[in-house]
Amino acid sequence: MVRIRCVEEELADFYRDEQEMRTPVHFSVGQEAAAVGVCAALRPDDLVYTGHRSHAAYLAKGGDLTGMVAELYGKETGCSNGRGGSVHLTDRSVGFAGSAAILGEMISVATGAAWALARQGSSQVVVTFFGDGASEEGVFHESLNFAAVHRVPVVYVCENNAYSISSPLSARQPATSTGTGITERARAYGITAERLDGNDVALVHEATRRATAHCRAGLGPYVLELDTYRWREHVGPGFDTGIDRPEPEVEQWLERCPVRRGTAALHAPAPDPQERAAQEPTAEELVARWDAQFRDEARRAVAAAKAAPYPTADRLTDGAYGRPAVAN
Repeated sequence: MVRIRCVEEELADFYRDEQEMRTPVHFSVGQEAAAVGVCAALRPDDLVYTGHRSHAAYLAKGGDLTGMVAELYGKETGCSNGRGGSVHLTDRSVGFAGSAAILGEMISVATGAAWALARQGSSQVVVTFFGDGASEEGVFHESLNFAAVHRVPVVYVCENNAYSISSPLSARQPATSTGTGITERARAYGITAERLDGNDVALVHEATRRATAHCRAGLGPYVLELDTYRWREHVGPGFDTGIDRPEPEVEQWLERCPVRRGTAALHAPAPDPQERAAQEPTAEELVARWDAQFRDEARRAVAAAKAAPYPTADRLTDGAYGRPAVAN
């Protein structure tokens, strides 16, 4: 979580100040526990698909940071050879199968991939991340119905951050008291579904372990609705506090920071000063070390991306229309 937070904050600063990344960016600052809690419970060969807010899941699944940053800069060394930008990341070597900008698109792609794996006799599980807005698309319902009928081993992870761009959930869906919330809709298809605190990384991890065990046992799909909140604007490096979202609401969610909560959960009282030298570092000390380490890592990845070449015009269609893809 610390690594994702540091990388995205550094990238947001470069994006805002230098204007060299010519791609829309959707940051997950504030939502790190969802991606980390889920991906930490997966096997290396399990597959992950995401929508447009893809950086956190990509890194949590083990995606190459230098490849991701180079992709944001549109360089040939990017994880999609500079053809995709921020919303089209891929690193198949670690099971990050892909991301896409079309709302809800990867819900159906993940469902089909999981069905194919099951028909091949594989024990792999497929996970797809999407936001609460995507649950309003027809593909969400079509995919859940299909997965329920065919007992597809797919975990649907809804990162419910309560907003679709600037529209709050209350303006788009009936109140949860009516029994028509996202979790209830999944249950209506006979799918096991849970709604939980998406900013509690340990809680998310345990729920994902239950979900993947359910899928591997041949019991069909599973839905996890994770309540969380993005700190930055929908797209871009800035903040929309007081513009699209009320300031008290934002402040309330800032207090539920998943990194601080995770650190506090590991906190232990400081030992006697005379015994301090023999003790392991505290969680706070580790986070401070990681903060410096990961910010430096992000800056080095940016420097490498800037030094890398752009795709040449004669190779821009490599990987499309039947032409072989270029190997990095």
